[in-house]
Amino acid sequence: YDDERGVRKASVVGRRGEGPGGMAYFGHTDVVPADNWFSAEHGPFTPAVVDGRLYGRGSCDMKGSVACMLAAAARLRDTELRQPLYITCTADEEIGYGGAQSLVERSELYREMVRGETRGIIGEPTRLDVVYAHKGTYGFEAIARGRAAHSSTREGINANLAMIPFLVEMKRIHDQLESDPAWQDERFDPPIVSWNIGINDHTRAVNITPPQSVCTVYFRPMPGQNSEALLDQVRQAAENCGVELHLKRCYDAMYTDPDSPLVRETLELAGRERARTVAYGTDGAVLQEMKQLVICGPGDIAQAHTRDEWIALEQLELGTELYARMIQRWCRG
Repeated sequence: YDDERGVRKASVVGRRGEGPGGMAYFGHTDVVPADNWFSAEHGPFTPAVVDGRLYGRGSCDMKGSVACMLAAAARLRDTELRQPLYITCTADEEIGYGGAQSLVERSELYREMVRGETRGIIGEPTRLDVVYAHKGTYGFEAIARGRAAHSSTREGINANLAMIPFLVEMKRIHDQLESDPAWQDERFDPPIVSWNIGINDHTRAVNITPPQSVCTVYFRPMPGQNSEALLDQVRQAAENCGVELHLKRCYDAMYTDPDSPLVRETLELAGRERARTVAYGTDGAVLQEMKQLVICGPGDIAQAHTRDEWIALEQLELGTELYARMIQRWCRG
């Protein structure tokens, strides 16, 4: 598929075995930029093992997990499978789930998974804990227009000043979400709709009146919350304040019943007592047609995206063995 900039991208999906059911592993091959990489001893794309840790961009998020699944699957012969094993690696997970969206729209193998009610495992780093839900991701861009001029004159219209009423409304909505119990969920940490707001007027000289002000807002709703009602408030605020509004992404929270058979079985296989939630997002936001879907992978999200990203070798070993047990239970049993 071609991304929004016209760059050709590819996701990979494969299957071993036939029939319905079985297991599907979901990973992603893209990584965040490594511009701020810290270590002078090794580069971000030169793997290095130091003191029981594998360092490198993507080692934790999430090439380590993909390697665990490939190593577990390599132990198999097709004749050993009673139900299918799918392995999927998407592109563009880090910047909007583009690869997963293309998979949903175009892949016949994905349609097989949905029809066959295949168990889905997203291998994002959870330290091999079992995660049954994560927050959604909604993003929009508000634009206030002005007129450029030399700042010594009165000919310009400052777009940043035009943006202020909209920012006041965003603060009001933010405070409402912070205080209203209807927008809170104690199963999550933090138990609120997370917000992030950025401002950029793209003006590089202080003596130019900014002709445009761009406000980028991302918020993360939790399962069962009426995100459309929240968007309606934002749309009304934009209209009242005279700014343009462009919706950039719109993905609901992922949720699987924590008492479902898949969650219970995964807890058993992982040796865990209780499933949990996470605040970050995954391709699971797009894979909602998969009725059985959990997140479980090696590594700690605290090391993801860092300037010296790493994953413990022990986590890689444990992850490989866990995925092998999953294959044994769901594809060979």
